[in-house]
Amino acid sequence: MSRLWSDVTPRTSPQARARAAIAPLDPGAFGPDEARHLLLRVGFGGSPVQVRLVAEWGLDRAIEYFLNPGEANFRDDTPPREIRDSVMAEPNPEQRQAYRRAAARGDEDALARLRAMIQERQREDRQQARAIQRWWLTRMIESPAALQEKMTLFWHGHFATNYRAIENSWHMLMQNRLFRAHALGSFAELMHAIIRDPAMLAYLDNHRSRRGNPNENLARELMELFALGVGNYTERDIREGARALTGYTFNNNEFTFNPRQHDRGSKQILGARGNLDGDAFVRAILAQRSCASFIAAKLYRFFVAPLPEHWDDRRDPGATPEVRAYVHAMADTLRRSRYQLAPVLREVFRSAHFYADEARGELIKSPAELLVGSIRQLLTPTRDLNTLLDAMDLMGQNPLFPPSVAGWPGGRWWINTNTLFTRQNAAAYLLTGRLAGQRQPRPADSYDPAPIVQTLAREDERAAREPEALADQLLRFMLGRRPPEAAATIASFIAEHGGVRNAQGVTGAILLITAMPEYQLC
Repeated sequence: MSRLWSDVTPRTSPQARARAAIAPLDPGAFGPDEARHLLLRVGFGGSPVQVRLVAEWGLDRAIEYFLNPGEANFRDDTPPREIRDSVMAEPNPEQRQAYRRAAARGDEDALARLRAMIQERQREDRQQARAIQRWWLTRMIESPAALQEKMTLFWHGHFATNYRAIENSWHMLMQNRLFRAHALGSFAELMHAIIRDPAMLAYLDNHRSRRGNPNENLARELMELFALGVGNYTERDIREGARALTGYTFNNNEFTFNPRQHDRGSKQILGARGNLDGDAFVRAILAQRSCASFIAAKLYRFFVAPLPEHWDDRRDPGATPEVRAYVHAMADTLRRSRYQLAPVLREVFRSAHFYADEARGELIKSPAELLVGSIRQLLTPTRDLNTLLDAMDLMGQNPLFPPSVAGWPGGRWWINTNTLFTRQNAAAYLLTGRLAGQRQPRPADSYDPAPIVQTLAREDERAAREPEALADQLLRFMLGRRPPEAAATIASFIAEHGGVRNAQGVTGAILLITAMPEYQLC
């Protein structure tokens, strides 16, 4: 049994186990290694200077900064001016009338012009979707509010919506900004907002759901994938929930409730009865104990350590009693706070379990975490955003294009022979500016490892002179550990390529570390 749980016996009550599981880390035990781990998990990692600063702040101050970054918070998420809300606007009455007249006359030339206009707008919208991807990737790289962007990414995978299915880039941008606005706020409020989100309504076909012919997609996914999990609702709950959501639609970019299409009949959903609408349906979901447990498990899986895909904290034997107690404690905090996210995240990031050796290096970096983290940790140039987005797509995570309503599976799904090849090439591109298999001139914005070396030398002054010391510091910083064989290999490489003062040699050593399996973990 892990040393973390040595004081928890099988006879201990569930409440006591939960309290012991979520027990805070001793503030005196929070040092550079813990700061590095926190930066990786709450955001995308940090440079040696940032690791040093967070360690100096201490545990509580660091966590409050990430949860409440104040002036540093990138709250202004206004998109670039070239991104317009009218590209895919519904045809106005004059345009509809022109199309009807042309069709009635059999005017093929006029119809062809109108179809060509629609195709041009669709092409422009696809270009705009790419611009939105670049805008969001830039935010992940540059925003000082790293946890806010990390949670925006979390909600995008949770309430997954694919641009290709809805073909409206502005609606995808609206949804992205919705996730950011609620990133660290209330899950309950986000649930009420998502049933009014045009992108979600279109993606799950609720915008055409009407009295007498309700569409069950949104009702099903609200319970199965978004809030409760399989086994915590019935098919009748789905049918009745679909009736509650009839009339929830949108007009252009605005949510619209159509009372004529809403089913006002009596319904019974998850124990609630009456003339229930969408908000009453959401309240019935939030009232279920399984809701807080479901969200707690997803947060645990995202921030702490893997759990079985269809894990159930009551029945699944695939997790230890200690982990079940920890997730129970998270769920209890969610319930007590009425689904406010900051209190449960604060408990997680303060807990000893979060910093335990058993929890470090347990998560496989997503493509976003790998690329954004490499830029933020190693201080590489950003390079070409389109190239980075193409690499993310090849690695299996194309922002705005999750593979299904279930989002990205994550974990071992990120890793196969093809994605490993792309992961290494992407790291090489960031460090060298060169793409694999292409002969290119040395880029103007070449990588300089000097700031990394200089800061690491503050931890061990020998790192500024001795390859062995620099190799040790690089491995601890980049991997969180120092594999002895790797340390010897990296030290030899630095020595053979001009020593610690040779920028190209040190860059090569950093590149070798990015090729190690441990670099794929956080």
